[in-house]
Amino acid sequence: MAMTVNAAVSLPSSKSPSLSFKNSITIPERINFNKSILYPRNVSFGGNVVSIRAQVTTEAPAKAEKISKKDDEGIVVNKFKPKEPYVGKCLLNTKITADDAPGETWHMVFSTEGEVPYREGQSIGVIADGLDKNEKPHKLRLYSIASSALGDFGNSQTVSLCVKRLVYTNEQGEIVKGVCSNFLCDLKPGADVKITGPVGKEMLMPKDPNATIIMLATGTGIAPFRSFLWKMFFEKHDDYKFNGLAWLFLGVPTSSSLLYPEEFEKMKEKAPNNFRVDYAISREQSNDKGEKMYIQTRMAQYAEELWELLKKDNTYVYMCGLKGMEKGIDDIMTSLAARDGIDWLEYKRQLKRSEQWNVEVY
Repeated sequence: MAMTVNAAVSLPSSKSPSLSFKNSITIPERINFNKSILYPRNVSFGGNVVSIRAQVTTEAPAKAEKISKKDDEGIVVNKFKPKEPYVGKCLLNTKITADDAPGETWHMVFSTEGEVPYREGQSIGVIADGLDKNEKPHKLRLYSIASSALGDFGNSQTVSLCVKRLVYTNEQGEIVKGVCSNFLCDLKPGADVKITGPVGKEMLMPKDPNATIIMLATGTGIAPFRSFLWKMFFEKHDDYKFNGLAWLFLGVPTSSSLLYPEEFEKMKEKAPNNFRVDYAISREQSNDKGEKMYIQTRMAQYAEELWELLKKDNTYVYMCGLKGMEKGIDDIMTSLAARDGIDWLEYKRQLKRSEQWNVEVY
């Protein structure tokens, strides 16, 4: 893997305008990708006029033969287990939501010395320090990895997470803090962190570099997609050059809760024909009907375009975040599919079998 350009990435902090760190990465040259356009036509056959849709494609990439993303022998799973975790060091931990955001989200980087070889889309487990109420070690908690396989520093020696601090009030009026999320958000540079894994193959990236990849995220569900996008747009690989379309939908409650917006703007500048991003900010935006702008509401504004993309065999959908988002998206697709006489739930099962519909919700 060749890395030839130095790029700075800034993560906003509540205490300072930005916290910058250098990454040895390469920004790919801009690639022009023209999408297919569908034209309706009326054509006469034997005296009868029928309506057809003619597809005209200009400079579309050749379709690669589908290879399962799960069959790669190099994918490592469960190298480290709870009884013998890998012990890394916290190198960086910074809050990336504003002080007035509803809740805190932190970006953290841990050292791995290359001993935790993960792929984009995988997760790691973290075991918080201390003992539970039964005087036993805390159980591990899984977190989606937020960095590419090269890591934020570009040397394959680190792993990054995007973690929201869990704090809520229970039915008795008591404030409850999530054990692992608070442990992670409170970590100081130099502190040890027990890591298990890596795990998971469901959210691995497709192998086709010409694919259309639609990413649907709420909150910290952005983590695996940040890993995808860094590989696509901030790195240069001898065996991978993204020529397709990456389309991200990110849902958050307020603009102060947006995660990594500066990075996504930089990606749009570098590859305007290959990257699109749409935000759904539920407490600040609404649609024409006055409905709150949830991720499915934003997607509904592009419903026809999304449905046309979903009918192609090189379109892959990835969904990560709150479980509630899935039903809203199903509702949109059910009505669109019905127009073409297609049962959406059956079609979605077909997409899952071909690894084109990938879901990780909680």
